[in-house]
Amino acid sequence: MPPSLDRIRVGSAPDSWGVWFPDDPRQVPWRRFLDEVAEAGYSWIELGPYGYLPTDPARLAEEVARRELRVSAGTVFTGLHRGPSVWESTWEHVAQVAALTQAMGARHLVVIPSFWRDDKTAEILEPPELTAEQWGSLTQGMERLGREVKDAYGLDIVVHPHADTHLDTEAHVERFLDATDPDLVGLCLDTGHYAYCGGDSVRLIETYGERVGYLHLKQVDPEILADVVAHQVPFGPAVGRGVMCEPPTGVPALEPVLAAAQRLGVDLFAIVEQDMYPCPPDRPLPIAARTRRFLRSCGA
Repeated sequence: MPPSLDRIRVGSAPDSWGVWFPDDPRQVPWRRFLDEVAEAGYSWIELGPYGYLPTDPARLAEEVARRELRVSAGTVFTGLHRGPSVWESTWEHVAQVAALTQAMGARHLVVIPSFWRDDKTAEILEPPELTAEQWGSLTQGMERLGREVKDAYGLDIVVHPHADTHLDTEAHVERFLDATDPDLVGLCLDTGHYAYCGGDSVRLIETYGERVGYLHLKQVDPEILADVVAHQVPFGPAVGRGVMCEPPTGVPALEPVLAAAQRLGVDLFAIVEQDMYPCPPDRPLPIAARTRRFLRSCGA
């Protein structure tokens, strides 16, 4: 018998259907995503990029309820390291997503730092290392965001380290966590992105467990990753090469990650995300169904 993972709530996301953008002809239509994620055996979903799913709360509530789905979180992208000048435009975007997230009964807002390298074109947009001043802007901005999102919408922000952003490696993630207030800023640990950037998810959970408020379950293909790192391939093209792979064929092993998360003794969402943009429309459903069966075999 697998161990009981009764504190872990498994879900999926548009990302696992190759969805990265609100509107893109190479992505599956949103109705198909909702139909197939329910068919694959998931009951929780994320909103994905704002505008992909309907943004009218009543309509979206009807669509997810009809398929016996519930929403775990919304997602925003922010560039708060750029300082106070970007606050108003950031809040305009965050407020839209947070309002819909709240209306769906979710409690979390996943916050992803902006990319220093363009996902599609691989253009270098800004230096990959932040200055001391930018680190201060990032940490203070995230604390302000956490406070204001909580006050206005009752949501907890969970910041998501991500490849090709300024929050990527163990050193960067630990620096960020050490510099931010645990009452205002939680962590969304994406096991795939953290491994992609050389991190150890189990060690992070065991060291900073009180900060982990949310999980994304993802694996990387170590052979493809080695080539990506050796040739400094940007994240978008790396995904096109298949660097994010179907569990349990990659790293990190998810069983010890889930066991470490269970030992925290708190309820956690564990949302499956396998980056596949762009992909053939018939590819995601079989993978999603197999992944759900694998996670059941782990006790989740």
